[in-house]
Amino acid sequence: MIRAEKLSKYFGANPAVSEVSLHVKKQDIVGLVGPDGAGKTTLIRMICGLITPDSGEVSLMDLPPEKINRSKLGYMPQYFSLYGDLSVMENINFFGSMYGLSQKTIEERADEVLQITGLFPFKARLAADLSGGMRQKLALTCSLITRPDILILDEPTYGVDPESRKEFWKILYRLNQEGITILLSTPYMDEAELCKNIALINQGKAVAFSSPTELKSRFPHRILEVRACTKDPYFFNNIPEILDSSFFGYKYHLIVENVETGQQAAEAHLSKHNIQKLSITEIQPSMEDVFVLLTKDTDI
Repeated sequence: MIRAEKLSKYFGANPAVSEVSLHVKKQDIVGLVGPDGAGKTTLIRMICGLITPDSGEVSLMDLPPEKINRSKLGYMPQYFSLYGDLSVMENINFFGSMYGLSQKTIEERADEVLQITGLFPFKARLAADLSGGMRQKLALTCSLITRPDILILDEPTYGVDPESRKEFWKILYRLNQEGITILLSTPYMDEAELCKNIALINQGKAVAFSSPTELKSRFPHRILEVRACTKDPYFFNNIPEILDSSFFGYKYHLIVENVETGQQAAEAHLSKHNIQKLSITEIQPSMEDVFVLLTKDTDI
């Protein structure tokens, strides 16, 4: 459904995207995962045909983006782009009319999609008066009004509260089960776990493309989770037995080759600095661990 071959885009002398290839199969859910500034939005805009790549090719349903029936592509940009002084239904009417849909068709489809997104009781509410999560649902509703075959979403849950994120993903799964192919970007590693396949993007490059399960299974080291009475993010740096450490607000993930020697080294370091140990346990690698390792130019 979506094929991107060695896409590159420069802004001045700076490469925003560098030779990224991506294949999305029919009825797949693929996530572009990476931190802010990684190049996800630029990549999505090239795939949608909104900006022209400096090199590489894109095809949607075996056609270049400029030649497809645009009603077959639903696009939801990163920031809310609808009209705050219009109601929910007025925004939908405006968006549907831009695609040449009749008023009857818009109303029939709007009722259907508003039921899915939970916005039906708020049809008359101004968009400006909606919560962040509800605004995102309105933007999704507008992108679905043409009943597209492909849905492309740029960080659709960014800044949305956790409960609204869960609801949004339930909607995405339902749409996917009904046959829609979904490509989305996200900075959240927990959302990466919900995708069938993910492309890890860092500094404009795709550092991996596979399923979350496969990427974690190929992780070449062991992980110790440490909880202690310190919040120094660099506390476990420069310890020979510890290959790398990451701090997640209240816990550390330590990458080690050997669990026993790694644990001994961590406990000795805590004792040396009179820091109380709360717990040290071996855990399975998370997507955060995979991403941290891959961005350090280590092959998985």
